[in-house]
Amino acid sequence: MTQIALVDDDRNILTSVSMAMEAEGYEVRCYTDGAAALAALTTQPPDLAVFDIKMPRMDGMELLRRLRQQSDLPVIFLTSKDEEIDEVLGLRMGADDYVRKPFSQRLLIERVRAVLRRREAATGVEADRAEADRAMTRGKLALDPLRHSCTWDGDGVTLTVTEFLILQALAQRPGFVKSRDQLMDAAYDDQVYVDDRTIDSHIKRIRKKFRQVDDDFASIETLYGVGYRYKEV
Repeated sequence: MTQIALVDDDRNILTSVSMAMEAEGYEVRCYTDGAAALAALTTQPPDLAVFDIKMPRMDGMELLRRLRQQSDLPVIFLTSKDEEIDEVLGLRMGADDYVRKPFSQRLLIERVRAVLRRREAATGVEADRAEADRAMTRGKLALDPLRHSCTWDGDGVTLTVTEFLILQALAQRPGFVKSRDQLMDAAYDDQVYVDDRTIDSHIKRIRKKFRQVDDDFASIETLYGVGYRYKEV
């Protein structure tokens, strides 16, 4: 269950907002001031936090400043109409969004959902990048993206950047078919247009290079009218 932390010295807001969020399926933790919240947010971080700016002991700005020293937890500010300077400063300090008081609970929930979606998307991109940088071994094939190294049964195979990216896309999931469009997406920038037959030419060259070190190389299979797949040996 997604956890939301609410930090506000107004207990009425804590009660009403927490009830609305729990009705939407969120688990809510409430704190009445920044000092009380800081330790809990760092030791048991929720998925997102909502801070009021104006609070005793430690206001929302100071809470965010301290939190950002050790966490990139998504944060939404609650501000008053006359706190435009605080809104700008808060965004510069690393707040993800703000909602002005008085606010509708529905608006706040939609902002929470939007920030969580952005965080999920960003996490997915980071995971994809990490996967793309990870060295892999598929039978006789070994690929190391960070070193741009490719070997087959211990013998080096020199590939261009495009050839490497195509082979990597195929080898990541042996047995699964990749269409020409998917291979183009893996190997080319969005701004570059190439004919899908260009992929066929790259595959032909990749096979030729591998057969120079192994006459029996047959790990890249063609499925006519569909695409290509990698067969682990």
